[in-house]
Amino acid sequence: MFEFELIHEEGQARVGIFNTYHGKIKTPVFAPVGTQATVKTVTPDQLLDLKASLVLSNTYHLYLRPGDELIASLGGLHKFMHWDKPILTDSGGYQVFSLASTRKVDDDGVTFRSHIDGSTHRFTPEQSIRIQENLGADIIMAFDECADPNNFEYIKTAMDRTHEWAERCLKARKRKDQALFGIIQGGIDPNLRIRSAEFISNLPFEGIAVGGLSVGESKQDMYNILDTLEPHMPRSKPRYLLGVGTPEDLINGIARGIDIFDCVLPTRLARHHAAFSTEGRLNLMNASFASDPQPIDKECQCYTCKNFSRAYIRHLVVAKETLASTLLSIHNLYSLVNLAEQIREMIKSGIFLDNIPNLLNTWGQNSKRKIQVM
Repeated sequence: MFEFELIHEEGQARVGIFNTYHGKIKTPVFAPVGTQATVKTVTPDQLLDLKASLVLSNTYHLYLRPGDELIASLGGLHKFMHWDKPILTDSGGYQVFSLASTRKVDDDGVTFRSHIDGSTHRFTPEQSIRIQENLGADIIMAFDECADPNNFEYIKTAMDRTHEWAERCLKARKRKDQALFGIIQGGIDPNLRIRSAEFISNLPFEGIAVGGLSVGESKQDMYNILDTLEPHMPRSKPRYLLGVGTPEDLINGIARGIDIFDCVLPTRLARHHAAFSTEGRLNLMNASFASDPQPIDKECQCYTCKNFSRAYIRHLVVAKETLASTLLSIHNLYSLVNLAEQIREMIKSGIFLDNIPNLLNTWGQNSKRKIQVM
């Protein structure tokens, strides 16, 4: 069921197909994030229209509200959110990391307080798997500890704990229709990353995930770690870079052998009136767009750009109409979904590596941080 078919390679970049219970995922792929069983401001039909093939939902948030057992009783996450294509759920590890002031980690698991009502809860590897099995996603994650990448004294402890928890997750799993991915940790220490990659790759996971990046380290550090990891990850399994998804990160990540990406950035930017474009990131609140008849991006074929002007979207923003967030989210999500598909076709044609400088020159303007050209 979970065969990963590697179709073409150009350098380290790969084109593949990952088979899941709810359909095939063509890689490289960008997955919109639906934290609360919804991609913010966008309907499932709109996701289909922009050609999304994989959606991520969040274990921690859905466990707290409305509850994984409720979702299971209503037929699982696919039925609950009316999405019949593949779904990926994270382990809850990153949310635990982000709740540093309200959690306590030990070798068995993590005790934390709910951000909703302050109630106390506990996640263990076994509990994370149980919740994800109730949710019923096609791809689930092993429970891991995501440590501060610059805390060199602690990252080895977190890595060793992640390895132990990975083995416990494998023992705890019961469902055979879910692909379980192990997560590589180790901060920005190349030696620890290699050790983690080799350990996780030798366990019987259906896929390999790279965690603990884009959490405070520099772009250069992230790309260096991906360069370090690539030879140590199995070619026969899909590779997922957790929580990373700017246009230039897709370009650089794919060039370094990554297959799957996700990020909240496209919809978050939309809620703050911002849009990706080949001219750089645009703030649609700016008065310069008040009478601009152009679409957000004249090169874009999304629903928003085919039907609405910058002037109209700015009007919606100024008037505080919720449609502004929907139209901007559609555009931003399409930009990344389509960019991954364009790169997929470039790799198949053998022209991706030569086009990396042009792609980065076009899309790198959408980042506030320095980009890296291979």
